[in-house]
Amino acid sequence: MSVSNKLILITNDDGIGAKGIKKLIDVAMQLGEVIVVAPASPMSGMSHAISVKDELGIATYQNGYNISQYICFGTPVDCIKIATTKILKRNPDIILSGINHGLNSAASVFYSGTMAAALEGALKGIPSIAFSLDDFSPDADFELSGKIAEKIITDIINNGLPEGIALNVNIPVTSFDKLNGIKIARQAKGYWQEKFIESKEDNEVKYYSVEGEFINLEPDATDTDEWAIKNNYVSVVPVPVDLTSYVYFNELKKRAIFNGKTF
Repeated sequence: MSVSNKLILITNDDGIGAKGIKKLIDVAMQLGEVIVVAPASPMSGMSHAISVKDELGIATYQNGYNISQYICFGTPVDCIKIATTKILKRNPDIILSGINHGLNSAASVFYSGTMAAALEGALKGIPSIAFSLDDFSPDADFELSGKIAEKIITDIINNGLPEGIALNVNIPVTSFDKLNGIKIARQAKGYWQEKFIESKEDNEVKYYSVEGEFINLEPDATDTDEWAIKNNYVSVVPVPVDLTSYVYFNELKKRAIFNGKTF
């Protein structure tokens, strides 16, 4: 199937000037018509936040690409919402988010604006992929990431995704020769352990900066995204928008308080 006529919407959470989104634009321009709607400034850690009380600003943007680009003075999810309701004349065929500077594996999906943008696309029934590289540097090397992104995007354009599923793709820092492949994985169980460091006090208000370390609760499990990345695999986790736990759904219904007969 030809992909040249596909409409591709791109966003990120590092801001429209980030190096990672430029690499994603380079790749996507070879696969279809590209429109970019991305935050005007870095929005890392915004998760699924939206601008409810504030007006949402939009402006055209140019940085040398011969495509339509817009900066959004809001969150990554704001970008998807306004792109699909006000900017685009029809829904895109695919939504791409990233390439993020830094991993969004395991519990990071709960905080990631990159992943939230992809999930917003999935909520709208649009195939959506979030890409992240294990390198926080503004000058990170995205050459390998670009090659991986092209392969995965092409496959999803041609073969689609199940409804309500977004892909969370995390890429290790390695060479193409040392890459072991692309691995479907599950989200590793774990949590972020924060450390709050007092930075100043002003008018009796204390201010803190925060640092964090991911605590992997199953470091020896070989089917997780964390294991895959550490072993030079690209991890691909299918993430559902339906957060219902069907494992415990019927079990909880058996309890009197939950079966509608209590009151």
